Amino acid sequence: MKPATASPGMHLAAAAGWVALLAVTGWAPKDRLTWFLEAAPAMAALAVIAALYGRWRLTPLVLALVFAHGVVLMVGAKYTYAEVPWFSWLRDEFGLARNYYDRVGHFMQGFVPAMVAREILLRNAVLPRGRWLFFLATCVCLAISASYELVEWWVALATGEAAEAFLGTQGDPWDTQWDMFLALVGAVSAQALLARAHDRQLGPGNP
Repeated sequence: MKPATASPGMHLAAAAGWVALLAVTGWAPKDRLTWFLEAAPAMAALAVIAALYGRWRLTPLVLALVFAHGVVLMVGAKYTYAEVPWFSWLRDEFGLARNYYDRVGHFMQGFVPAMVAREILLRNAVLPRGRWLFFLATCVCLAISASYELVEWWVALATGEAAEAFLGTQGDPWDTQWDMFLALVGAVSAQALLARAHDRQLGPGNP
């Protein structure tokens, strides 16, 4: 049995939404370099989904998650993660230590890639459902998170103070560790909450 893949209409709606968001967030962003660096993963995902459309389509659940992750990335790109207005309001209203939007972003960095990795591994029969699938999908997310932290480091070395908005540490010496931990929490949470719904869309024909 073939998996239930997202319809052409859903793909079109996601693509149109992303293009519109790229246009809106790219118009007079807080910092142009930060906008490009933060929006680049969403642009890359859009390009990959479009290129593979004829031979590989994600399940509706995973495509919706990828779209949601793109929204999170583009909002952070528009304002920088440390200055997203709604989270600045929460910080000021409740006396929080920082703008926590970047924490949401790094949670999503684990939550969504875990489901993408799970789908790729299952549909290519790399692993059957079970503990090893859970473990490997989680490891993929941690690898992505660590790679992103390395990119932030390299950008900071290359651009100096210009990378401050991209780093978004907000004075926290443990920011890198928090980022990777939240990606881990996101990866575990996604699989615990969504694995059964994902399996229904994949169908019994997948391992």
